[in-house]
Amino acid sequence: MAGRTRPCSNPGVTELNIRAATPDDIDVVLAFWRKAAEGTSISDDHDGVARLIARDADALVLAERDGQLVGTVIAGFDGWRCSAYRLAVHPDHRRQGIATALLEAAERRFAALGGRRVDAMVLESNTRAHGAWSASGYHREDHWRRWVKSL
Repeated sequence: MAGRTRPCSNPGVTELNIRAATPDDIDVVLAFWRKAAEGTSISDDHDGVARLIARDADALVLAERDGQLVGTVIAGFDGWRCSAYRLAVHPDHRRQGIATALLEAAERRFAALGGRRVDAMVLESNTRAHGAWSASGYHREDHWRRWVKSL
């Protein structure tokens, strides 16, 4: 995913640069998630993010404004399912179209890879996120539950 600039829908707001993360971004991304993301993951460390980037260089999508990280999403595709994780927007930059731009970038990536449907991991308690996902056309499926086991 080459870096690209996307005009923001709000007048007077500077443009976004949407690009794939590189290994040089890892520490900045981890610090960003501590401020902007809800919850934590067992993979929220340097090695976990480095493995993601090494395995799929386009999966971690960043949104930058004026050189500052303002949003992220992980757009993973395993050849079978499209999965969206870690949609996060900096609290000072919310409600400015950043989440929408990130999801559009993820969806373009999935479509180019032949994906058919996106599964999104959204914390049950993060009601603000529910609105953002819903506004982008996603809906909750109550008949599925996530089962996990740490390795």
